[in-house]
Amino acid sequence: MASHLIQGRTVGMPVRVREAEICSAFYPVPADAARAVIAYSGLDVAEVLPGKAVCVLLFVDYRDGDLDTYHEFGMAFLVRPPGAAGSTGLGDLRQAGVFVHWLPVDQRFTLEAGRRLWGFPKELADIELRLGSPYKRCVLRKDGRLVLDMLIKPGVPVPAATAMTPMDTYTHREGVTRRIPWSVRAGGAKFRPGGALIRLGNHPIAKELSELGLPKRAMFTSTVARAAMTFGDAAIV
Repeated sequence: MASHLIQGRTVGMPVRVREAEICSAFYPVPADAARAVIAYSGLDVAEVLPGKAVCVLLFVDYRDGDLDTYHEFGMAFLVRPPGAAGSTGLGDLRQAGVFVHWLPVDQRFTLEAGRRLWGFPKELADIELRLGSPYKRCVLRKDGRLVLDMLIKPGVPVPAATAMTPMDTYTHREGVTRRIPWSVRAGGAKFRPGGALIRLGNHPIAKELSELGLPKRAMFTSTVARAAMTFGDAAIV
């Protein structure tokens, strides 16, 4: 398998995350507004309902993995695979991938590795996670400005096999679109309709979220107390 040299350290493929806690919320947003946000990627959003796309907000506590321990926040969209025929509804959702639009982290090693290995749009930010209470909370600041303050209330337990179905993940960096193969094993997963509260700050990303209609009620939220993941070599598409 391939290996890469990052900051003097050899990182082998696939990259493994042995334990992480993941909290995510899925929001219905206007498809045309979402298309405008990700137009630079050359990808198209998946319409789960006529005129509706899905924006995913998530925060992750990486506790044990090849890229060390760190906190991460993600803003992503469900997209059609490159070259897929357009449709609307469950057919679009079944074949959808995830395009990662913004991915701040709080450690430099994972930032460089994420950019170089997969083209992830990682930036340094202040990510405060509070995961020990009934509500899971993320306070995200970038360049001294509040981006958002997000609360997720875990729902009811679901079988691990259905908690998180891996989708192809896509990135776009410096004019190149990539597909990243990944797999996940989820333990301690919970799911509920709604379940999230958001307060937006005055950062440009907060403005981008407000132009998508947030804050609003989430379609659903999920939490995974113990996730293990692997990430393979990226392929250019």
